[in-house]
Amino acid sequence: MIHINSITKQFGTKVLYKNASFQINAGEKIGLVGPNGNGKTTVFKIIMNEEGFDGGNISKPDKVTVGYFSQNIEDMRGRKVIDEVKAAIPALNRIQEELSELEIKLTQELSEDEMTQVLERYGEVQSEFESLGGYSIESRAAEILTGLGIGPEDQGRDTASFSGGWKMRIALAKILVLNPQVLLMDEPTNHLDLESILWLEEWLQNYQGALMMTSHDREFMNRIVNKIVEVAHQTITTYSGNYDFYEREKKIRMQQLEAAAKRQEDMLAKEEEFIARFAARASHAAQVQSRVKKIEKIERIEVIKEEEAPQFEWTQTPRGGDDVVKFEGLGKIWKREDGKEKLVFQGASGLVKRLDRVAVVGVNGAGKSTLLKIISGQTDSTEGQCALGPSIQMGYFSQNSMDLLNPESTVMEEVFATVPHSTVGYVRNLLGCLKFSGDQVDKKIKVLSGGEKSRVVLATILAKPVNFLILDEPTNHLDIGTRYMLLEAIKNFEGTVMIVSHDRHFLREITTKVFELDQNKLMVTEGSLDYYLEKRKKLLHG
Repeated sequence: MIHINSITKQFGTKVLYKNASFQINAGEKIGLVGPNGNGKTTVFKIIMNEEGFDGGNISKPDKVTVGYFSQNIEDMRGRKVIDEVKAAIPALNRIQEELSELEIKLTQELSEDEMTQVLERYGEVQSEFESLGGYSIESRAAEILTGLGIGPEDQGRDTASFSGGWKMRIALAKILVLNPQVLLMDEPTNHLDLESILWLEEWLQNYQGALMMTSHDREFMNRIVNKIVEVAHQTITTYSGNYDFYEREKKIRMQQLEAAAKRQEDMLAKEEEFIARFAARASHAAQVQSRVKKIEKIERIEVIKEEEAPQFEWTQTPRGGDDVVKFEGLGKIWKREDGKEKLVFQGASGLVKRLDRVAVVGVNGAGKSTLLKIISGQTDSTEGQCALGPSIQMGYFSQNSMDLLNPESTVMEEVFATVPHSTVGYVRNLLGCLKFSGDQVDKKIKVLSGGEKSRVVLATILAKPVNFLILDEPTNHLDIGTRYMLLEAIKNFEGTVMIVSHDRHFLREITTKVFELDQNKLMVTEGSLDYYLEKRKKLLHG
């Protein structure tokens, strides 16, 4: 369907890929993976003709429709949400206008020939309207928006009234309602809650077209893709299978490559030894010359190993009380900008014990972040009591924490300021775990991306001796490798954790208790994330 042949692309002196090839076949579900900065998004832009390339070619049938969801969304205002989504198929508006004009003509006095012409054209336009899904566009748009968390009560609102995260959902809905033959998606699960991720997962599983997507959510990818395209080390490599298969197969291929390189190295050493030994002997001149030509022609096997991040090690965790936090009858009402009050939740009671790993779940807006803010002392509750246990030392992470960073500090200075008595080596090792190496630690905060700032905040929290971690979406903006490092760190943490995250793989590995916020209430489930999901499924489906 789409063939990328021997593509070469570079920015300045940086080569992203050289003579790289892969293809997107009809109905395939492809995961596009690789380290950040290696050119995954550029692949999408090249396919969409938004970016040129330096060599090679792309073959793409003219009539194939391609939809592209990116993290750069256009400005939205002046339309209702439902109309914004319907506008994703501009041809429908043109056809609807022509249908209306033809219907008006049909009510007028026309000659027999004119009437025949209008009726024929009306049939053609009606058929085109139907083929584009015109008669179902309203219901499809409403269904997709609801699945992505924008219910019927909000679908009539102006798009300008939504925050950036919700506008991303509207942009995603526009791509899905288009239902193209090829779907390109760059991090579609960003800004989605677990409910919406599950809905999107099912939609993509049932999608009949070809899909290529990036995602840092490995479970989401595992459940959807059947092929992996890796962008790394200036090349593009294809693997047949999901993400877990790719990880296993990549290790096997590396082992085989290392073994082949060792065999070649041994063979070359023998040849070079022979040449050195007999180079001065006239009787062996022909043999020596033959072997020199032989090794000159041999293409050396190059083994490029992945750069391994340093292993994170906690400072000694101080021992706190057995009851870490206890809250009873907790409630919160926010005052909105229009002066009206919004009930977030009420009557919430719970107990977090030492070494608990509590996953706080619920749809966006249910109050997950608000609960964590109350517990961490960032805001007061409207009613009820919340108390920390004795000797509890807390580390709190949220996306808003990035605003507290000093823009003029370097990465190293910002982290070192939180643990001034630590060694430079300790701080450098910690930053290395979070993908800040070499000169990157000297970059100023003000020039960092949102994801990089997020990693700096994580570093400031992980550096301190705490026994209670409160983490609000710590995995946002983190690639799979950094998520794995954070996951292993939490597994080895000898303290207590409360976490909001939409990464099921992450939560599945650590959760021992679930706090679910739903319909202004808090429900507590003792057990793993799988136990909670199974229990919830039974309640929903009887």
